[in-house]
Amino acid sequence: MSKDHRNPLPTVDIIIELNHGIVLIKRKNPPYGWALPGGFVDYGESLETAAVREAKEEVSLDVVIKEQFHSYSDPERDKRFHTVTTVFIASAEGFPKAADDAARADVFKKDNLPEPLAFDHDRIVSDYFRYRLGEPLTDIFYSM
Repeated sequence: MSKDHRNPLPTVDIIIELNHGIVLIKRKNPPYGWALPGGFVDYGESLETAAVREAKEEVSLDVVIKEQFHSYSDPERDKRFHTVTTVFIASAEGFPKAADDAARADVFKKDNLPEPLAFDHDRIVSDYFRYRLGEPLTDIFYSM
C-alpha cells in the first residue's frame, strides 16, 4: 500500500430505547449539537463491544444490544473526516447521566427532539422512528 492510502474510520452509534423514548447527548466538543451516543471503534474491538463501551462512557448506562439497525457511510456524514457508522438499537434501565464527551444527556420522543442534531443523526433518528412504525425503509440506502 502507498503511504497515501486512507480508509474510512469505523464508528458506532447507539439508539438507546428508554422510558418510551431514545437517549440523546448534547456534545461537549465540536461539532456541537445533539447526537446519539457513540464514537470510534478501538483497534481490536468488535462493533458490539464498542457500542456497549460508548454507551457506558457517554451516558453511564449499561445497555443490552437488541439488534443491528443499519450502517451509514455517506463520506459527508462527518465534516471532519470520512467515517462509516454502524447503528445499534439497545435497551437500558435507569436514567442517562452525561459523561465523557457529553455535556448533557436526556430522553426524547419523536415529537420533542432537540435541535440541531449533529452529523447525519437527523436522518438516522428519522429512519429509526419510521422503522418502529413499520414503514418500509427502501430509501434508507443513499442513491449512487
